[in-house]
Amino acid sequence: MRVIEPHIHMVSRTTDDYARMARMGVVACAEPAFWAGYDRLSPEAFRDYFHHISAFEPTRAAQHLIDHYCWICINPKEAEDVAFSREVIAFIPEFLDRPNVLGIGEIGLNKNTRNEMTIFEEQVELALKHGQLILIHTPHLDDKLKGVRMMVDYLKGHGGVDPERVLIDHMEEHTMGIVREAGFWTGMTIYPVSKNSPARAVDSLERFGFDRVMVNSAGDWGPSGPEAVHHTIFEMRRRGHRPEDIETVFYNNPCTFMGQCPKFKPQPTRSREEARGDGARGGTRTRTA
Repeated sequence: MRVIEPHIHMVSRTTDDYARMARMGVVACAEPAFWAGYDRLSPEAFRDYFHHISAFEPTRAAQHLIDHYCWICINPKEAEDVAFSREVIAFIPEFLDRPNVLGIGEIGLNKNTRNEMTIFEEQVELALKHGQLILIHTPHLDDKLKGVRMMVDYLKGHGGVDPERVLIDHMEEHTMGIVREAGFWTGMTIYPVSKNSPARAVDSLERFGFDRVMVNSAGDWGPSGPEAVHHTIFEMRRRGHRPEDIETVFYNNPCTFMGQCPKFKPQPTRSREEARGDGARGGTRTRTA
């Protein structure tokens, strides 16, 4: 089975991780811009970072037959300083035409402050101005529900945002419904400390269905790894879910969303309409685990 890893920070991973991913069937991955584990000391540090994920990481991935894509932005954790953030935003357009850049992300909120919201809104406007897809980070733990509501309310009230071109990530069972009802794509992160376990993610898939949802590992500086997606695939298999539904979540859905950017090469094996007609919206199983 081919797998797409839709959100993984390969800058924090070793080359051996690319080799492991390739052996596990990963054919493409997407790397959002994120916090480096420390606050960067100058806007120019972001320019170097954007060059790294848009020029160097694709060469590492290609050695293992993996297509590497990325997203460009100033991340929520470093968005509190508005003047600093605007210096970074000013040169983001320089990177948007690079062959592996899919859009603006992961923008969003960290502590749900007014300054973070200002920079979130300005980067949404940047994405709309340049016709880019949008990838959104949601806060951790106790701040998540409030932050999700703030951003969804803003996007719904904007008037110019197409929900089909927006992925809101790091969803959990208490935020998934809000985002899905608003028509946006949803992502679930398998992360052992502050996000979903494989079992918890599959519970949500069974509750909310398989349309407009993706699963990722994040794979950042914390305790994480690229095998997390495959643990979730195994959990779906263990519970008796159909192979075509697993393929929908872990290959076809990423192809459908990211394929809205013409730079994205992998093609889905089935359309969303075919998947829906096959029962992919519900938690259909072939047996009871």
